[in-house]
Amino acid sequence: MQKVTGLITAEELERLPAYRHGWELVKGRLVRMSPVNWDHGKVVAQMIFLLKRHVGHQSHGAVGTEVGVILERDPDTVRAPDVAFVRRERIGAIPGRGFFIGAPDLAVEVLSPDDRPGEVREKIDEYLEHGTAIVVVVDPRKHTVTMHRRLAAPVTFDRDDDVIDLDDAVPGFRCMLGEIFE
Repeated sequence: MQKVTGLITAEELERLPAYRHGWELVKGRLVRMSPVNWDHGKVVAQMIFLLKRHVGHQSHGAVGTEVGVILERDPDTVRAPDVAFVRRERIGAIPGRGFFIGAPDLAVEVLSPDDRPGEVREKIDEYLEHGTAIVVVVDPRKHTVTMHRRLAAPVTFDRDDDVIDLDDAVPGFRCMLGEIFE
């Protein structure tokens, strides 16, 4: 593994061989992301399926997983949401190579057992501060979804028949909580 000292940029992160193994960049400093467990992976796959099914029919935008998004420069912050959605009108800004510059319209973070609440809160705040309309935090262990919007109290859903409405970020998208955990 390449040794990194001091602050690095988003472009330097892209060139690191270790990037393929799950790193984010927070104010120029590398933060290691551990591999995920099975429940985490299942929920991410299901969220992608639900969003792609909707977006594919409606052509509202693009869905990706663990894509790097540059939220800040100098020092750089690059996050990689478990699932990201970018509206069609912003797709031209998605580079063929390199990280997306800007926040996704929707960021989905699926909790892992080793996630620390303070670090999750920091990510949520960063996404919202930089323009993400909705941040969805899925807790596979508790079987809950919490939606975060700028200047609004978080809303938690915990019943299978609760409706998750992401229309602010993904036009027309709604699903039941139970669908996320299928």
